[in-house]
Parts: sequence; C-alpha cells; structure tokens
Amino acid sequence: MDSASIESAPRVLVVDDERVIREILADFLTLEGFSVRTAEDGSAALTELSKHHYDVVISDLKMPKMGGLELLGEIRRNSPGTITVIMTGFGTVDTAIDAMKRGAFDYVLKPFKGEEVVYTIQRALDKRRLDAENLRLKEALSLYKVSEAISQSLSLEEVLGTVKDAAVHDVHADVCCVMLDDPETGWFERTRGQSESFVRPEGLASDATLVEPDGASFGEFFREAGVLLVHGPRARTYFRSVSEGVTVHSLAAVPLRVRGRLIGVIVAASLTASLRFDEGQRKLLAMVGSRAAAAIENARLYEDLKATFNQTIQGLARAIDKMDRYTAGHSDRVAAYAEILARRVQLPPDVVEVVRQAALMHDIGKIGCVMNLNKPGKLSQEEYEIFKRHPGYGRDILEPIRFLHPIIPGVHLHHERWDGRGYPLGLKGEIAA
Repeated sequence: MDSASIESAPRVLVVDDERVIREILADFLTLEGFSVRTAEDGSAALTELSKHHYDVVISDLKMPKMGGLELLGEIRRNSPGTITVIMTGFGTVDTAIDAMKRGAFDYVLKPFKGEEVVYTIQRALDKRRLDAENLRLKEALSLYKVSEAISQSLSLEEVLGTVKDAAVHDVHADVCCVMLDDPETGWFERTRGQSESFVRPEGLASDATLVEPDGASFGEFFREAGVLLVHGPRARTYFRSVSEGVTVHSLAAVPLRVRGRLIGVIVAASLTASLRFDEGQRKLLAMVGSRAAAAIENARLYEDLKATFNQTIQGLARAIDKMDRYTAGHSDRVAAYAEILARRVQLPPDVVEVVRQAALMHDIGKIGCVMNLNKPGKLSQEEYEIFKRHPGYGRDILEPIRFLHPIIPGVHLHHERWDGRGYPLGLKGEIAA
C-alpha cells in the first residue's frame, strides 16, 4: 500500500490486554486496507487518542487499569466523532448490550472471525458517512435559509439576529458575539447569543457575562490572516475577561469584510469540554459571515439614510414653525398626537412612522403662501382662500423628493373632514385606500 493510500485509509485503534488478540486483529485489518494501531488497555488507548485521530476504536470489555465501558465514556466526552465497537465473550453479552445503550455502535463475540469484524467496522463507517451526508444536507438547507433571511432584510437587528441564531443553533456555539468596528470609537460588541442548553457554573449569577471578546485582538488578527480556529489555552487569549468557573475550550471566528475592508467579526465560543469546533463548523460560520457582511453594511447605510431622512424632516418642520411665532412647536405637537392615535388604532409600526412624519411635515405648504401669516386679527376671505392652498403647495414641494413620497397623502389631505366640508378635495366619509 502506497503512502497516499495509508494516509486516506480509515484509522482503527485495537484495544485489548491480550497481546496475541491485538496482533492478530491488527494484522488482519491492515491486510483489509485499514491503518491500525494497538493499545493494551483503556488508559493507553486514551493516551493514543490524545495524540492521533481514529475513526474506529474496537475495544475489549474487561481490561486492567481501565475497561471498555469506562473507555467508551471517555471517548464520548472527548472524541464524540470516533465510533466504538466492543469485543466480548458469551458471558458478558448483556454488558455489551448495555455498552450499546451508552453509545457503542455494536459488539462482536469472541472468538471472532476476521470477516465479521471487518463487516461490523464497514457498517459503522457507512453509517458515519451517511450521518455526515445528512448533516451536510441540513447545513446546506440551514445556510440557504440563513442566506435568504439575510438578503431580504434591511434591518440591522434582523440581520444580526439571524447571524446570531445560525452560530448558536447550526455551529453549536455556547456563546456567539458579533463585534463591529466603528471608525470613531473602535471595536464594540453589537449583539450576542447564548445556547439554551449551556449550564452556567454553580454560583454564577444569571445575568453575569460569561465571556467578553477582545475586539482589538480579533481586528489585529484578521488584518494579517483569514482563518481562526483554536482550542484550549490559546482560545482564552482572545477574550478580555472570562467569568469565574467558565473555561473557553474552543474558538471559531470569521471576519466580516466589505470590498476588502474589515467591518466586524463573528465570534463563536465553546465553553463545554466535549465540544471542539472543527473545520466544517468554521467554514459554515465563514459562509454565514460572507453573506452577512454586505447585508450588515447595507443595513448600517440604510440606518444612516433613515437618520438623514428624519433630520431632514425635523429641519423642515423647524423651518415651518419659524414662519409663525404663535404656532411654534405646533408641528411637534401634531406629530405626537398623530402617533398616539395611530398606535391606538393598532396600525403597523412602519405605518405609524409614516403618520408621524407626515404630521411633522403637514404645514410645509405654508412656505408657498405669499402673505404675512402673523398679521393681527382675522384673515380676509381672499387671504383665507390663499391660505387654503397650502396643502396643495405642500404636495408640490414634496413631489420631486422621491424618499418623501410616502408622506405626501398626509400632507396634502390633512384638512379634509368626515362631513365633506374640508379642503382641498372636499372628501367625505370613508375613502378607499
């Protein structure tokens, strides 16, 4: 067998305190194309497992120092991807069945035939391949759903919430943080999520922060490199603080880049000893990040645009109020009452906001009234007729400004009345939208 074949062959660890059985089984499995090593008991097997990855461990039940059941428990905690097959005699079949209930794939009876052992191992590997394929399909479906949710939203909260949920549920992180880089204030944590299955250490307050990532450290790392997947003590170095009783066992982090510029980082942390992120989970997180980066940037730009929009409306409202010192603050008061009424009749939040904005701008057309609105006494009939043109002037002023179109109906029709005695159109009763 050439070196490439050996490298790609399934790795099997044979564990038995009887040397003859270990050697016979190792020789037979090697001839069948497996890469095989041996250990004389459970303790030696754990040492070997800490140094190398194995696809299958085939272990005797009764051994000195550490038996098969105890070894099975340690494998499930520390190497959950490794398949375990138990070897046993007729007198301990019940114990072997108990081992299967605890997570062993199957058992073989001593004295065994080599073909039976190979068949059992092949079934185990086939099942693992099928499980891996199902997992990849689930991840692909999950990624598609995440991508759709991200691409269809301009809400920064919704985009970040989707990213957070994907990291916790699909990458299986105990804690996920999304950190963003602000050019003026530096790195800050924008949102975080936590697995519901994670059990907080006893004595740690329910509102205590488990871990605080160091944004500057991630920023420095991703300016030089593109992949971060670390375990053990090294993972701890990327956190400013970790609560007492909490240990960071594994860390996967991916950059958020827009046109080559680093705008943030998604951080996934495992605080559970048996959970070590693998390259597949990091890649899944990276794919989520690649789709989220542009959406986050677009959402932030949209928020800036909305802020500019609101500032424009506020500025125009101030300009209107400045025209008439007797009605200073009128636009703000109308907007406040209109918002209260809109909420009371349970209009959707986006419609409530349009109502508020239209109320702020409702008198913008007064700018077009070429008369002194501050004159003492009543307006003459001729002056009043000119004044009544201000809703139409408001519509005309706003018409060229596309992003103000949603508020035009409110501005144009704010003097209409239920009884039809309003203006400018004299609308009456219920009007179809």
